[in-house]
Amino acid sequence: MPESAQVVARARETAEKVLFPGALQTDRCRVLPVERLDALADAGLYGLFGPASAGGLEADPVVAAEVTEILAGACLTTAFVWMQHHSAVLTVARAGSEALRREWLAPLCRGERRAGVAFAGLRRPGPPVLTARRSEGRWILNGSAPWVTGWGRVDVVHVAARDLDGNVVWLLVDAAAAPGLEVERLELSAVNASATVCVRFEDHEVGPDRVTLIEPMETWQARDAAGLAGNGSFPLGLAHRCASLIGSDMFDGEIALCRRRLREATSETVVEARCRSAELAVRAAAALVAAGGGRSVLVEEHAQRLAREAMFLLVFGQTPSIRAAQLRREREASERIVRELEYDEPRPDP
Repeated sequence: MPESAQVVARARETAEKVLFPGALQTDRCRVLPVERLDALADAGLYGLFGPASAGGLEADPVVAAEVTEILAGACLTTAFVWMQHHSAVLTVARAGSEALRREWLAPLCRGERRAGVAFAGLRRPGPPVLTARRSEGRWILNGSAPWVTGWGRVDVVHVAARDLDGNVVWLLVDAAAAPGLEVERLELSAVNASATVCVRFEDHEVGPDRVTLIEPMETWQARDAAGLAGNGSFPLGLAHRCASLIGSDMFDGEIALCRRRLREATSETVVEARCRSAELAVRAAAALVAAGGGRSVLVEEHAQRLAREAMFLLVFGQTPSIRAAQLRREREASERIVRELEYDEPRPDP
């Protein structure tokens, strides 16, 4: 297994030689150039979380966070599509059947087969948006999977649906036209080349050999909450890139502090840690725009791209608790500023 330093160095080299030089071009593309993803596969990064026995890197959370920061700061679109892949790798490695591991794990770790993920519907209150029922040994999907990223660049989507008992059923669904599967392209103001779609299912059949895991909803919710810190690495990478383009270390201390809080986050503190990292990205992008002056709004400038991506990262991986905390923090900040302004107002002489 490669040393952690080698994994990070490999990620940094790919980021600086391939991803960042092409980030503006990627931003203007309709679909992410496949060469960007090929570069990550060549670097072995599709197997970041995979077991060494299948060609994976078995990266620990600290290394994984550092790699994510590096890639996100180079080209968020590429990093966004790549990150979706790891759900399938982790689940097949830990919970998949022996036959499933034998067929899928090594190709996934090598990036020969690439996966997206669709589980956003699980976070929505009310009735399930996507259901799965057994019928003659197969699974029948009905409903929708919102926010599926990488369409046209992934081979399968790791889809989460609810069965009749309320459990979460995870399946590898081919990312291709098929009976009972319809795709609607979503137009995004940032990372649009990620080719994010809404997939609608109507009696779409999936074989039993594509089931990776069936788990109680409560188990998934606990696992989802425990994994919230990971997405906080994306805005830290963007903030670092903004600071480097400004040519200043003005955000270094705050980035380090946010990084530590994410790594040490508990279920009680992770929401605030996520909020802080997203806010930092927005402020760093605003500073880059200000530093660049009028040129910042030109399409050939990184500043306008990073500003739009910072906005995107405010809602990327957002849960109801994160949204509530974000709005609360903004309200408190506004009230604090009003108090400061009122205190500083000149007062008439008595």
